[in-house]
Amino acid sequence: MDTIQLTIDNKPVVVKKGITILDAASSVGIHIPTLCHMKLDDLNIENRPGGCRICVVEVEGRRNLAPACCTEVADGMVINSHSIRVINARQTVLELILSDHPADCLICAKSGKCELQDMAHHLGIREIHYKGEQSTYREDTSPAIIRDVDKCIMCRRCEMMCNEVQTVGVLSAINRGFNAVVSPAFEMNLDHSVCTYCGQCVAVCPTGALTEVDQTAQVVRALSDPTKTVVVQTAPAVRAALGEEFDMEPGTLVTGKLAASLRRLGFNYVFDTDFAADLTIMEEGTEMLNRLSRFLEGDKNVKLPILTSCCPAWVKFFEHQFPQLNDIPSTARSPQQMFGSIAKTYFAEKMGIDREDLVVVSIMPCVAKKYECGRDEFKVNENPDVDYAITTRELAGLIKLANIDFNKLPNEDFDLPLGESTGAGVIFGTTGGVIEAAVRTAYELYTKKPLQKLDFHELRGMEGIRHATIDFAGFPLKIGIAHGLGNARKLLEKIESGESEFHAIEIMSCPGGCIGGGGQPYHHGNAEILKKRQMALYQEDSNKTIRKSHENPYIIQLYEEFLGKPMSEKAHHLLHTEYFDRT
Repeated sequence: MDTIQLTIDNKPVVVKKGITILDAASSVGIHIPTLCHMKLDDLNIENRPGGCRICVVEVEGRRNLAPACCTEVADGMVINSHSIRVINARQTVLELILSDHPADCLICAKSGKCELQDMAHHLGIREIHYKGEQSTYREDTSPAIIRDVDKCIMCRRCEMMCNEVQTVGVLSAINRGFNAVVSPAFEMNLDHSVCTYCGQCVAVCPTGALTEVDQTAQVVRALSDPTKTVVVQTAPAVRAALGEEFDMEPGTLVTGKLAASLRRLGFNYVFDTDFAADLTIMEEGTEMLNRLSRFLEGDKNVKLPILTSCCPAWVKFFEHQFPQLNDIPSTARSPQQMFGSIAKTYFAEKMGIDREDLVVVSIMPCVAKKYECGRDEFKVNENPDVDYAITTRELAGLIKLANIDFNKLPNEDFDLPLGESTGAGVIFGTTGGVIEAAVRTAYELYTKKPLQKLDFHELRGMEGIRHATIDFAGFPLKIGIAHGLGNARKLLEKIESGESEFHAIEIMSCPGGCIGGGGQPYHHGNAEILKKRQMALYQEDSNKTIRKSHENPYIIQLYEEFLGKPMSEKAHHLLHTEYFDRT
């Protein structure tokens, strides 16, 4: 590997050729501030447009200041990253950015977690010397995401995530000069575009320009209504990330404290989406085995590979971009929607509660779940199966609002019957987890033999596209895994062209899966945080007494008392869905 030598702040530095000044400085512990730059090494994600100019440095022999995030190092370079000239330039640039930025920090959704706010503090900005007209735009509110473009600083991180990582192609810089803005084409509303509501734009936005639609006020009103019974379900990825909002180390499992906090908030019943994840495996796994059996019997009309359908952003993606493949994904609903359907039928009947008087709230790592709640096919007489979905971040805000000392809460269990789950349900929260859970059950149902090992390490990892072959008693089951919609696109294009050899494919919209969801605590491009969240879920799985979905006693009871069997007529009506051409 070619290396070069340079000097940064009087420190001799040896780095590989072709890297940027920013990376070279970071390699020797020199921090250069930046707003637009973002990097996720393990996920091959990097945004370095050089637009904000906060990261400028002085290069000896160069007349102008150089943006460190997009200037490659050269042999013999002498760099000063914090000279008076550099400090003055950074402060001037930031004052100019702030001069065209709203000053409503006290009521901004991102206050306290705003990178622009942090940068102003870091650079010691106490006064803005540049006064003038501020650019103003209309606010755009969709079912899941709010665009407050007055707060956009044109870092274009959202554009990079939308176009390069997710390949959805909704956001781009339009207009020029003072009128420049990041927007959908023709400045259309998000809900008129092909936006999937994956929320990755929200996850990387450094300001309050992109935020989720906050539904905590509706949840508070429901909790305070004595005529309503309010139940809550919480997704597997939430327990691996919520602690970060209370200064715990990333990857700290807070399952017991999570259940305790929800009780103290006043929910009548505290359940676990992991129960519905086990239910999903029963339906989706049975559907997969049904297709495989027909395939092995020579049925040439069977649709393979079967694609997982747990992620609403992924569902919306293929409805817009690949509607000709709508008959390939599993028809199984997501765990969130399965839970809502079972809660408002089976559970409501057992408890003697009218559907209209039962409010179902979801705690999700995902922004798209808000959109999913509102899909018409998940309503009965206009009453939704899931009434409200709030993100991990929103739940943290609600806990703080209620003055609950989260760190000192005792560990409590979820309520029964919809709170009992297996290790298979837990790993739904990470890339590879859904298909691993499905394999654990499908293998035993197909072979009628117990699995000798439950940990399928060949299905785990953080590579964007992975593949593995599982021996199903002599039949080589070929599995594909993709996380990030850009990677999903590559697999779908191979299905279209007839090149795909997979029998089953798991797809999750967000990098890392649900652990990296758009509603999780902000990780600011730190891939190590995603890895720690992932390991936390595998830890909880390994600690579970029951680790296979079909062995969950309350799932067995649900089928015996109510559903009959997987893929029955009743199960199909309550737990399955259809897809639509949205072109």
